Amino acid sequence: MTRFNWHDFKTFEKTPTSPHALRHKVSELIYNSWNARCKVDTVNPETGEYRIVLQGTVDWNSWFPVDPPK
Repeated sequence: MTRFNWHDFKTFEKTPTSPHALRHKVSELIYNSWNARCKVDTVNPETGEYRIVLQGTVDWNSWFPVDPPK
């Protein structure tokens, strides 16, 4: 699996996007995070519309190493 990088956040808001492409990027983000959680914000059973909030912390240090302080 490829690493999620900072510029990949832009792909989440591109419309239209296929569910497959979105699933791939969200999976990369979750797999490259220290922690992640999800909240179901709203669900409309009549229309099938939903809103989900994903929150977490990306593991930037293993992808963009930082020099130790001197």
